[in-house]
Amino acid sequence: MGNKALTRRGLLSLAAGGLAAGGSAAGPGPAAGSDPREARAASSPLTSRGVLPALYAADPLTGLALRGFDAVSYALDPVPAPGRPAFEAAWAGLVWRFAGPANQAAFARDPETYAPRLGGYDPLGVAEGRFVDPDPLVALRSEAGLYLFRSAGRRALCEPALLVAAEARWPAMRRLILP
Repeated sequence: MGNKALTRRGLLSLAAGGLAAGGSAAGPGPAAGSDPREARAASSPLTSRGVLPALYAADPLTGLALRGFDAVSYALDPVPAPGRPAFEAAWAGLVWRFAGPANQAAFARDPETYAPRLGGYDPLGVAEGRFVDPDPLVALRSEAGLYLFRSAGRRALCEPALLVAAEARWPAMRRLILP
């Protein structure tokens, strides 16, 4: 039991095991007039497509957070570095890759510092009450942390007041997708 790190394959097999044990990828259908996001959040950590949620810009096929980019590299360079399979860690139900062991260790010490704010969703969408999947290559590093955007045009519209509004709305939106 000495190794507590979980590989991507192990994490995905755990998710699949939950389905094989009688869980349902889609969960029960939403009641008439209810919000389908609430039904999905209450039924299963998997989406109706049977994949991990898109939190932290996860790749829907591999379950890799930030679609495989190194979360720590956003703090070091303007362009994120791709992570390597040799340097993986599990956090928040996803597999995170890193460019090297130093970045992996930094993330392990304080993942909240390096993980994107707002679950990795586009701040403009969150401020409007919508979940907008981001492009992990379009990012903004601020004093509050890392924000990911859908496009460079949306990033250009970002002002400090928008980030404050998105941060204020995020706790209520988070409850829609996480138990």
